[in-house]
Amino acid sequence: MGTGPFEITLLSLIKAGLIIALGIIAGRLVRRQIIRASRSTKYVWIINEETASALHNLIVFISIIYSLDAIGILSYELWGMSLSNLLTAVLIFYFSYLLAKKSKDYMMAKTPQSKLPEVQVKAKLFYYTLITIAFFLALNIAGITGELSTLLAAAGITGIVLGFASQTVVSNFVSGVFMYFDRPLRIGDAVRLLPTSGTTIEGIVEDIRILSTRIRQWDGTLVRIPNEKLFNSEIINLQRYPARRTTLQIGIAYSADAEKAIRVIEGVLDEEPYVLAKPEPRVFVENMGNSAVNITIWAWVPSSLWIGENLLRSKYRLMKKIKEALEREGIEIPFPQRVNWFANELRVKIEEH
Repeated sequence: MGTGPFEITLLSLIKAGLIIALGIIAGRLVRRQIIRASRSTKYVWIINEETASALHNLIVFISIIYSLDAIGILSYELWGMSLSNLLTAVLIFYFSYLLAKKSKDYMMAKTPQSKLPEVQVKAKLFYYTLITIAFFLALNIAGITGELSTLLAAAGITGIVLGFASQTVVSNFVSGVFMYFDRPLRIGDAVRLLPTSGTTIEGIVEDIRILSTRIRQWDGTLVRIPNEKLFNSEIINLQRYPARRTTLQIGIAYSADAEKAIRVIEGVLDEEPYVLAKPEPRVFVENMGNSAVNITIWAWVPSSLWIGENLLRSKYRLMKKIKEALEREGIEIPFPQRVNWFANELRVKIEEH
């Protein structure tokens, strides 16, 4: 670290004054232009008055630093780096962090609830991208690009050595990027996952991160799924569309009137407010079972009423009403029966005591 005394001259004072004056003028021009642009742009989350003030303050602070450097107050070196450049790099990174954070929060705060899950992912990507760019820009301004190249080369060699140990992390990251562009699910969606392991996972998507996705199951437990495993799973989105078709099956006795049973079931469906009239429900005999004639019901319902706890007041309630209606009309819902036949006649021996 240099410790030599500095000498203030008239020329250096004039130079410092010009630097501050130009900084103030440039800062005000930038602020004015950003505020003017914010009145007509759709990107208000980044082009707004807070951004204008932040950039104005950054330019003024940097001009003050270099004016002090011009008169020799900051003409020192720290670990081979100019103190003025080092302070400028710190300021740029700090203001970039503030700008990224405020823009991310503003983007999410001004987004309607229906579009919030998708915007959350975009806001996070913008935040981390801006922070990364600011970090490398700050390193370049600080004057450690040469050292940085050496560090990156060493990091590259180390990365090759450690690459095999971190294959899972890299795979999860790449899978997370692919899933962002593919968008098979969003935060707030109800999904059913059929992983290659065979264990079915069903619940609400709580969060989508770079390396993993979190799903809150219907029983309240939280499952963290690595993105690589999720990307290779069969994903069934239960509520991507507002309506979905449900399939129910009811068995009636062979002696019952199938046509009458169909009319009774159709009457129950007509009375249910959450069963959509269009597309029209379909009720038909599908097959002859071992103990019953199986009647299949196709009905379109709101997706949100056919997931999780809502099944208690939709599907199960509908099944209960159908059963009660069939019983009122005397239509039997049989239970499974088996007839055992023996090739040889059975003889029972009765012993008397």
